[in-house]
Amino acid sequence: MSSIVINSTIDVPLPEWLQTCLNESSGSNGAAADDRRHGDATLICRAFEFAYRLHEGQYRKSGEPYICHPVAVAGLLRDLGGSAAMIAAGFLHDVVEDTSVTIEEIDERFGPEVRQLVEGVTKLSKINFKSKTESQAENFRRMFLAMAQDIRVIVVKLADRLHNMRTLQFMPDEKRRRIAQETRDIFAPLANRLGIWHLKWELEDLSFKYLEPEAFRQIQQHVSEKRTSREEKLAKATAILRDRLQQSGIKCLDINGRPKHLYSIYQKMQRQQKEFNEIYDLAALRIIVETNEECYRALAVVHDAFRPIPGRFKDYIGLPKPNRYQSLHTGVIGLTGRPLEVQIRTMAMHHIAEYGIAAHWKYKETGSSNNSHLTTSDEKFTWLRQLLEWQSDLKDAQEYLDSVKDNLFEDDVYVFTPKGDVVPLSPGSTSIDFAYRIHTEVGNHCAGAKVNGRMVPLSTRLQNGDIVEIMTQKNCHPSLDWLNFVRTSAAKYRIKQWYKRSRREENVARGREFLEKELGKTGFDSLLKSDAMQSVAEKCNYHSVEDLLAGLGYGEITLNLVLNRWREVVKAQQPIAVVPQFLPKESAAAAKALRDGPTTSRSTDSPIVGVEGLVYHLAGCCTPIPGEAIIGVVTRGRGISIHRQGCHNVDSVEYERLVPVGWNAAVENSARPHTYPVNVQIEALDRVGVLKDILSRLSDQGINVRYAQVKTAIGQPALMDLGIDIRDRPQLEQVFTQIKKMSDILNIRRVSQMDE
Repeated sequence: MSSIVINSTIDVPLPEWLQTCLNESSGSNGAAADDRRHGDATLICRAFEFAYRLHEGQYRKSGEPYICHPVAVAGLLRDLGGSAAMIAAGFLHDVVEDTSVTIEEIDERFGPEVRQLVEGVTKLSKINFKSKTESQAENFRRMFLAMAQDIRVIVVKLADRLHNMRTLQFMPDEKRRRIAQETRDIFAPLANRLGIWHLKWELEDLSFKYLEPEAFRQIQQHVSEKRTSREEKLAKATAILRDRLQQSGIKCLDINGRPKHLYSIYQKMQRQQKEFNEIYDLAALRIIVETNEECYRALAVVHDAFRPIPGRFKDYIGLPKPNRYQSLHTGVIGLTGRPLEVQIRTMAMHHIAEYGIAAHWKYKETGSSNNSHLTTSDEKFTWLRQLLEWQSDLKDAQEYLDSVKDNLFEDDVYVFTPKGDVVPLSPGSTSIDFAYRIHTEVGNHCAGAKVNGRMVPLSTRLQNGDIVEIMTQKNCHPSLDWLNFVRTSAAKYRIKQWYKRSRREENVARGREFLEKELGKTGFDSLLKSDAMQSVAEKCNYHSVEDLLAGLGYGEITLNLVLNRWREVVKAQQPIAVVPQFLPKESAAAAKALRDGPTTSRSTDSPIVGVEGLVYHLAGCCTPIPGEAIIGVVTRGRGISIHRQGCHNVDSVEYERLVPVGWNAAVENSARPHTYPVNVQIEALDRVGVLKDILSRLSDQGINVRYAQVKTAIGQPALMDLGIDIRDRPQLEQVFTQIKKMSDILNIRRVSQMDE
């Protein structure tokens, strides 16, 4: 490292490559190659100096100047063979988020290529989200869209994340764990998908360090203690194989041993339920030869020198992994009688194994300094195309994050179509997963499956090398039972989508019913055709009001969210005389009560304000709870009946019998708030234990269940009627949200006598 002083306040340490770049940018001899190199150096240096000025005065949690982070990220991108634009983006990736510079200014100063890369990795920190989950989901949506335009975006992001993980010890403990978990769940699998192994391993080990610190420390200590003995054994095995290869006339470009990274050892211990001293293959030998043919000849030499272990041979040359990884893997019994893993590959395969997609730039044959772009049309980006396809369909942030995590994990099962095409699937996949991987319509019309020429049940788990043939019929359609055994999130999603869309009319009618009960029948048809309701649909990410009603009907969006968006639109359009016009179901007195509320909020032990000294009861027809607008009705002989505003039983009540009432906030916010009975109906897949799982979630939230009744029928979803005690509307919405996260839940709704 050398350093330069850019101003009088900060002495910035610079790596030698950057210092050389600064020197090169100062002149050129006019040759075409030199001019190009000079132009690249100039772009890199301008980006560095611009980032330096903008980040001046900013410091990281470690106390070092902030510019050290962009310099480190740019260095990682340079090591990966990144172009000048990528390295410049490494310097500039934080300036839009952390300074006043706009993305348009980046375009103006550095061009559209750098702008696209910077924009792709910029977080959505300047947009307010309702939850961290929603924020995280939207960040990933934007990142994957940017990847579709230029896959190099994710390489810049991975370099950024790796350096942040290297300096994570300066963060608060809670933030360390959150970032480490996100890295393990998303970014390490992304590095694996792109085949950048050394980034994957380091990201996994650093995440392991902060998520299981005690296990990390113990494994690190054990590995360190056995290092000398392990290296001696590997050296002997290496010498034997080198001599055997030479005797066989095979040119060995390199042969060396490498220790397995700590997290892979930990995973094996967990998977096999073994202690560290029971794990034998803690290292692997890697043999690099010139040609594919020599790989197989070298395999014969290895099996001749050491006894092979049955079932431990994998041919990733003939059957590459989805991320283009190629190598022969075999397990043998080493000199001490313990297992030893041997990997055999060519130098070109080794470059791809180490650098993955980055090998496209780092080891290109043309010698050109310009990076050609990889697009999502490439077969190895099937997983990315699927994520992009689902982005517009998955409304729930948690569901989207779950699908992202599920599709980033490595595919381990390889099956064949009848024509010999390879289809990678997740472990445990079935013929239905295979059918939906081929095409949505193939899955939707699947009538049966043959595996290796024999008819098998659709629930049969596929194995490596199976030849799968799907039989289709036009009149066949998905069954809800399939959700009990399919493995991939793609198949689950498509089955649910077909089920929802096939009952679209029913769902639209149900959504209309839900909304009509809240907004009233009078003028409701005109209301649905209004521009205001169209605005509500668009705010909820639907193209039309009918789509909104369908989503509301099958539980894709909650009624509370629709009403909140409705209130926002109405308030913006007509903030004063809104109730009589947009809630026509209410009488004039009810409208006034909705606007003005009760005339007093005096302190009282009663949960209802406005009925002091009077006999009252909560109406069983609509079972109101705090958080919902209510209206009192003077009854004949039973005091005042408290209804939800919009209850159909209030329609025919004379104006003079309506009483403005409200909830007593003092009582509801007390240490022991009241609870109120609410009846809900849940539609779920009929499986053993589904009711138990629902009751467990309710118990975790401290919800008392007064009764539970289940109705089942062959081939139909189970209907569960529950009576629960709820504090207020927000708690009820929280309950709905938690239960809807369960994969078996098809719909959940509140029911009362209003529904009868």
